[in-house]
Amino acid sequence: MRHLVTASALVAASALSTPFAAAAPSSPIQGDGKVCFYAEPQYRGASWCYRPSGYAEVPERLHGRVRSFKATSSVIVYAIDHGPGGRCSARRIWVDSRSADWAWGSRMDGVSTDDQGCKTG
Repeated sequence: MRHLVTASALVAASALSTPFAAAAPSSPIQGDGKVCFYAEPQYRGASWCYRPSGYAEVPERLHGRVRSFKATSSVIVYAIDHGPGGRCSARRIWVDSRSADWAWGSRMDGVSTDDQGCKTG
């Protein structure tokens, strides 16, 4: 019986503290540490969000088709274009930047926390 009371008290204490620990951000795009890419201008259409952690390929549905983005990460990330002959280009995406109609996104193959040795422009 003593163990049951102790276990019940522990569960009750956890339940009381959970709402404060699991507070959700007011908006999924503000301060959540990611860069979201969209298939259409004005942040519409198919989307994919990258959390800065090395290199990631853009999903096929957005590969070379990104038209807008919003960045809320706390680090600069790089959009990567793998060109012909092993050449590559990188474009900086600054902290808290955005573009509602981003021409460079039509070249985008991946995104990374570094320029991957590509020519940055």
